[in-house]
Amino acid sequence: MFTGLVESLGRVVEAVPEPPGLRLVVDADQVATDASLGDSICTSGCCLSVVWIDGSRLVFELGPETLARTTLGGLKQGAPVNLERSLRLSDRLGGHLVTGHVDGMGRLAAKVQEGDWVTCRFTAPPQLLAQMASKGSVAIDGVSLTLVDVTPTEFSVALIPHTLAHTTLGSLAVGDGVNLETDLVFKYVDRWLAARQPS
Repeated sequence: MFTGLVESLGRVVEAVPEPPGLRLVVDADQVATDASLGDSICTSGCCLSVVWIDGSRLVFELGPETLARTTLGGLKQGAPVNLERSLRLSDRLGGHLVTGHVDGMGRLAAKVQEGDWVTCRFTAPPQLLAQMASKGSVAIDGVSLTLVDVTPTEFSVALIPHTLAHTTLGSLAVGDGVNLETDLVFKYVDRWLAARQPS
């Protein structure tokens, strides 16, 4: 479990195909200082398990499901990734409850500069948009954000200068794909309501 508050930006050292999966090596900087084998690290929104440690480098193995549901398979050497260690039960929950289980991918449709802030509009699959609400929460590439508006075809978020400077969201270009995780509570309510509908 995570909060969606990015601790640091890592850099992809290499992405090596290992069919049917991929071995991802990330220079994780401070996140690697107390890492242990088997630890869960939220990597641009996706919960990955550490399978090897080499100094500041963490190695992850990505399976077919991860490659199909996330943008991680397209990462190239040098690409930045958002990193967050798993939540301790004694930690403050500064963002929202994030599982690191990506629900699907979205795409940046527009960026509007408003002073030091940037408002971003993303397209997303209809089933994910149905689990979003204005002023609710969403995780984009592992970053906990408040939704501004939600329509049948897209949603928007406002990014503050800190988020722009300290996460990968600041370097997104129109057309780029992102990993999306909708709010955990919203998903359970949605599932409960669907189960109560007569078949």
